[in-house]
Formats: sequence, structure tokens, C-alpha cells
Amino acid sequence: MKAFVYERYGPPEVLELKEVEKPVPKDDEVLIKIHAATVTSGDWRVRSLHVPAGFGLMVRLALGITKPRQPILGSELAGVVESVGKNVNRFKIGDPVFAFSDTRMGCHAEYNCMPQDGAVVLKPPSLRYEEAAALSFGGTTALDFLRRGKLQRGESVLVNGASGGVGTAVVQLARHLGAQVTGVCSSTNMEWVKSLGASRVIDYTQEDFTKNGETYDVIVDTVGTAPFARCKASLKDKGRLLLVLAGLPQMLQAPWVSMFSNKKVIPSSRWWRPTAMSIPGARRATWSLPCSKVAKQGNTRHEFNARSGCRGHRDHCRARAQLLLQPVGQRPGLLPGTGLRAGPLRRV
Repeated sequence: MKAFVYERYGPPEVLELKEVEKPVPKDDEVLIKIHAATVTSGDWRVRSLHVPAGFGLMVRLALGITKPRQPILGSELAGVVESVGKNVNRFKIGDPVFAFSDTRMGCHAEYNCMPQDGAVVLKPPSLRYEEAAALSFGGTTALDFLRRGKLQRGESVLVNGASGGVGTAVVQLARHLGAQVTGVCSSTNMEWVKSLGASRVIDYTQEDFTKNGETYDVIVDTVGTAPFARCKASLKDKGRLLLVLAGLPQMLQAPWVSMFSNKKVIPSSRWWRPTAMSIPGARRATWSLPCSKVAKQGNTRHEFNARSGCRGHRDHCRARAQLLLQPVGQRPGLLPGTGLRAGPLRRV
């Protein structure tokens, strides 16, 4: 099968499209033929080792000191079950599914194996493969933080980085839970964030939310630009700052803030993303929103070829890209929420 492989850490150019051995499912696994996968900030960090301050050595110990132990990136996929292990009873051949492999990665390929009891579920008919593939990373991260932040109906939430992979999920889930949501993003994405459920959107290039006098019960920082020192005045009494992206110094500061003030800082439990799938019921709850209300889509689409890996892995990683494997003759169409038109794709 074809897969994007990287054998050393570095810029997007370290990715190569190669022929690799097709995986064989174990007794409790399903083999999925991948129709769509995504490139997220997690993939960018793993490939480039561009991680928050204080985590450089720990990341190398986890991923491989001199070179990556897992040479195939990608944690999100959507596709069709091609074969199943002898003990699998939750899925059958031909089932359309979407899945989240988390730190196991391996989704930037034509096939990947997933345990049947892992983060893999049937794809709702109302979602296209590329839409379903883009749900998991941001959705599980957002769910984990909102649960740990104990968000209540009627509370006010500000989402810093509301148009990103995690931010769009936070906006929708917070709105679904009955919160009043304010989003912070660039002017380009303001209408998009409003369409997701934000009652107000702030253009960070024109206004600093920490200096406008408004306060919130919860602030969710998905981009690492709103540490406690900067936004403590924007938190109400007993307010919570949820640091989706934070360096080691900020994480170490968190318990002291809670001890010596009436506010709370809740950092990520891991340098890449929290393990939301390990929380009881998280996998079911993440997909429980009515699909007609869930909007999660990448900003760009690339066909699966030797150039798409580099185009998808842009180093600033502000946009989510999708690597697509779709049938010949796919009709061009608008990408939901982006205004971009996709050209015809071909099988490779």
C-alpha cells in the first residue's frame, strides 16, 4: 500500500510517499480502507518536534530519540471496513466507519488497523468521509476540557482560537451544553465561527479581549496565547482557564493559582492532546450530537500523492488539511463552511 513516511524529524520535506507493507488485522481488530484522513497540529508537532516549552526531551523519549518509532503520521481517518479479525463482532466487512488512532497514528496511508473496542464507530449516513474524518481530534480534546472545566448551562465561555480544529469543536459543544459563547479569531473566519454557534466573535487583530473589560466563567485557550498572567482579569470569580496548549512552566503554575486565588487553571494532561477516549463514556458522548448540527471541516483538500504531504504539513499549521482517497469521477463541490471549491479527485 502507499503511505506517507518520515524517517527523520524536520520540515514537511522529510515526508516521502512510499510503498509499505499492508497491515494485517489481529483477532480483535478491523482493517479499514481509508477514504479520508487529516493533518492536524498534532501531526505537525510530532513530525517537526515543535512542542511547548519544557517538553522537548520528554517527546523524544516517547517518540524516538534519533528518529521516529512510528514512521506514519495521522490520527484521524474515515473509510470502509475491508476485513475483520476472527473475534470481531461489532463491525462487518463493508461498514463505513470513522476512527481516531491517537498516538498510535498510522492514518496517512491507504489502510490502517483499529481494535474493535477502540475509538472507531459507524459513520452516520449524513456525513461525508472527509467530514467524519475531521471530527475526532478536536472533538475529543474539546469534550475532555469542557468536562474537566465543569461547564454549566448558562455560563459564559470565551474560546481563544475559535476557528481551529479544537476551537470549532469547543464552540459547538459549549453551545450545545447551554453556554453563551464568545469566539476569538481573525477577521477571515468570523462569519464561520458565528455559524457554529458563537453569539459574539472578536477579531484579535482589532481588539484584545483581555482589555475590553468583559469577564467570563470559562476561557479556553487553544493556541497558547492566553496564559493566566494575561487573562486573569478576564475571568470571573471562580472562573476557569482551560489551557489546551501550554508549556511546562504554565502547567507547573496551575496548582499554585488554584491554591492562592479563587480562580482555577486547568492545563492539558499531555503535550500533544488529552486522552479523552480514556474517560468513561467519552467515545459515545463525542458522537452523540445530532449530525446535522455538527460542523467540522478542514480548510484545504489534497489528493493522496507525493506532493500533498508537504502541502498538507505546512509548518504554521493554522489550517487543517485533508488527504483524500476517493473514487474516480468525484464531482467537484463546495467544502462546507469554507467557500472553497474542490476539484475532481482521482484514485492513485
